Amino acid sequence: MRYDAKMSLTACFEQLENMLNTLCLTLSQTPGIQAQVYQLPDRLKGEENEEITAVSVIPVSGDTATNMALAHYQRLFIFDNDHNISSKSAVRLPGVILVPLPRAEQRQVKQQLDDINTLKKQLAKIVTETSGVDKTQRFEFVHNQIKGLITLNAYRQIQSVTSPDTVRFGWANKHIIQKVDRDELLAQTEERYQNPRAIAPHTREAWQAFLATEIAALKQIPADAVLKIKRPVKVQPIARVWYSEAQKQVQYANASPIIVFYDGDENRPVTGDLPDYDAGNIKVRHRPQAKKLISVIPRLHLFMEII
Repeated sequence: MRYDAKMSLTACFEQLENMLNTLCLTLSQTPGIQAQVYQLPDRLKGEENEEITAVSVIPVSGDTATNMALAHYQRLFIFDNDHNISSKSAVRLPGVILVPLPRAEQRQVKQQLDDINTLKKQLAKIVTETSGVDKTQRFEFVHNQIKGLITLNAYRQIQSVTSPDTVRFGWANKHIIQKVDRDELLAQTEERYQNPRAIAPHTREAWQAFLATEIAALKQIPADAVLKIKRPVKVQPIARVWYSEAQKQVQYANASPIIVFYDGDENRPVTGDLPDYDAGNIKVRHRPQAKKLISVIPRLHLFMEII
């Protein structure tokens, strides 16, 4: 399928939404389709940046799981959430959809998936590149045209695999560390100060006052200081897919159910369960020596390196 490089945001999204509806209808009508998904606790407004140390999962199977999995692919708007649920946190539903289809029919559904994932990339490219909109203005650019869109859900690729032997689940937990320039960060914060918007649970005025304290803190940092953002990645469910013949394991982020195609009941993959997450039971095999850091702005996970 060809896509116009100059396709508008709304046209791209409408095409994506229609194709998602078609895919979910196709899968729902597939004889023998099965699903196993795991409900995770919702993140409430104001709790987005709190550290997650434990996650209790609720396994769901049968027709209920299949319906939940397909609905998850189509969950693209904040209006689909309860009003107390954060619209900033990712909407996740780990699990698996097992799709028994002959190879010829598999190819047709896989083409649908390829087209959907291409449109998702196109949508992200329109927002981040083609539009020419500054990073700080992307939120307004998107929501002025598609009100209430959860961009992360719209961008997220749908993963699929073919004829693995096992699909098992677990958790991944790590930090992202990147150097940042003080002046660039200061300019971004001052831009937000000049054009503030309410950030729950703060009012617009309270948020502006909060930004003013961060601007003052940034101005006190020496110009030659080494600054790093050390941001914990929210613990993520993962799927580990194993192919016995190749003696190969492939790991996938499992924020959405992974689609597993197979041909014939005798080739049905073995699936595992997603356990509850407990940070206290995570064993670190190797922790490299890190430079000492002191916290500068906790909200931004901004640290200054100690020489």
